Amino acid sequence: MIQLQYIKEHTAECIERLSIKNVENVEARIAEIIELDAQRRMLQKSTDDIKATQNALAKEIGQLYKEGRREEADERKARTAELKAQEKELGEQQAATEKELTAKLISLPNTPHLSVPRGKSEADNVVVAEFGHKPDLPADALPHWELCARYDIVDFELGNKITGAGFPVYKGKGARLQRALVNFFLNEASAAGYTEIQPPLMVNEASGLGTGQLPDKEGQMYAIPLDGFYMIPTAEVPITNIYRDCIVRADQLPIRHAGYSECFRREAGSYGKDVRGLNRLHEFSKVEIVVIEHPDRSYERLEEMKRHVGGLLDKLGLPYHILKLCGGDISFTSAMTFDFEVWSAAQKRWLEVSSVSNFEAFQANRMHLRFKDADGRMRLAHTLNGSALALPRIVAALLENNQTPDGIVMPEVLRPYLGFDKID
Repeated sequence: MIQLQYIKEHTAECIERLSIKNVENVEARIAEIIELDAQRRMLQKSTDDIKATQNALAKEIGQLYKEGRREEADERKARTAELKAQEKELGEQQAATEKELTAKLISLPNTPHLSVPRGKSEADNVVVAEFGHKPDLPADALPHWELCARYDIVDFELGNKITGAGFPVYKGKGARLQRALVNFFLNEASAAGYTEIQPPLMVNEASGLGTGQLPDKEGQMYAIPLDGFYMIPTAEVPITNIYRDCIVRADQLPIRHAGYSECFRREAGSYGKDVRGLNRLHEFSKVEIVVIEHPDRSYERLEEMKRHVGGLLDKLGLPYHILKLCGGDISFTSAMTFDFEVWSAAQKRWLEVSSVSNFEAFQANRMHLRFKDADGRMRLAHTLNGSALALPRIVAALLENNQTPDGIVMPEVLRPYLGFDKID
């Protein structure tokens, strides 16, 4: 949630930044928020004035009774009753105004960094770096879903039977590859200074609101209405919410966590060739890195997180590029996002495997996550996260890019985790 004080003190900048995200009617929406805040403050002042008058009358009434001036005291008591009725009415108006103000604040997306490129869709994202060499595969190279069937390592039909489309079953060396990647990613995160967390796979509504999945993405989350829970779309949600309603010490920052979880996404509206095989699933494994940082250092930390993700892809030997997302493609909660995409040699297309984002104070404001600065001021922390990494498309690229007539050769870095050199 954007800080109200920022909206009031930097109105023009706020509007400019939100225009990068193509927010409709942004000037009118900001004006409504400022007006509602003025109404709220006016109602609060009127309430405070009434309370002050009531306190003064109470002292007068006591004194008048002491002096035996009963009639005058009774008149003031009647006036006090009128003021109490007015106070109640003002309280109801103020509560309604505050509710409307909060709803309008929550409905606003985060303000993107001014360096975020303008654009309408993913077509306007900017490639900022490219690494590795695309493998030169023969014309008859197979896409990963055919390789999965040939070597019996991922069964999509069996998953469809057990649950439904988008819930594959990993078998034999396919299952071991999943486990190897998770362990490799977690070990690399630990070596980089991230403390490992094993989070719950379900969260409550407050947690969804805290990180911005609610109310923006409830249609994409699997809900459990009977208990008021949601299946997590990423470990970011429970890990970041560890610090909801917390005040951390400045000398604790940065706080770094890494967590493996299954992720659940409805992916409503996804269809076509780009959803085949492992390209788009309803359940998948992912290791997430989450950082709580001082506002002055959050963009420095974002670069560090990008280097970590890039290092994982380098060690796996996967060609990749990094995209800076434009305003039309960046998420509701993000101030700046970089996507990592690996080259899928058989599909001849780029596959997104990670998003690394800085949310600035947006999530912290929703969660009331604060720290005390060196000057003693209470400030909102900045939150960041990134996929390090999501498994399905990593597996797809590894299978496709490393296929040979004799099997699929595994990267050397994974072999100690796997116990085998190739899938054959």
